[in-house]
Amino acid sequence: MGAIPDHIREGLDILFVGYNPSIRSGETGHHYANPNNRFYTILHQAGLTPRKYRPEEDATLLELGYGFTNIVARPTRTAAEITKEEYAEGRDILRAKIARFRPKVVCFVGKGVYEEYSGRRNVNWGVQEEPVIPGVIEFVAPSSSGLVRMKLSDVAAIFRDLKELVESIPK
Repeated sequence: MGAIPDHIREGLDILFVGYNPSIRSGETGHHYANPNNRFYTILHQAGLTPRKYRPEEDATLLELGYGFTNIVARPTRTAAEITKEEYAEGRDILRAKIARFRPKVVCFVGKGVYEEYSGRRNVNWGVQEEPVIPGVIEFVAPSSSGLVRMKLSDVAAIFRDLKELVESIPK
């Protein structure tokens, strides 16, 4: 079990950034593969995908303009297992990826992911005022983990804001 591949290229509409892979993702090699993770359900309910995709189809979302990476590559049971050193290294790697590939929007799937990336605290959902990488829109959304206590409909509503944002960006 190990790191899972990024699905990333230039010209993405959205680059989704998670904390790190789950144990299940590390075993399967696919993003958001834990059966309790609601990521693909949320994308579909928010109207970002025409149907509910399966984790094994994560690479095919590149065709929709969506990519995947994580701030930390090592799979763990929970984000609490990630060390400060791993976050520091991951932050530098992630900033370099974003600067290189220049997605239109980077969606941080979890406030904590964005806080570790940006060094900021007490951030709100949605677009962040001052992006770390100038010219790239940073959007903070709730984690899709089954451990999150928000209602699925409330999480999907925030992801609908992401959809509307992407649709408002000139092609």
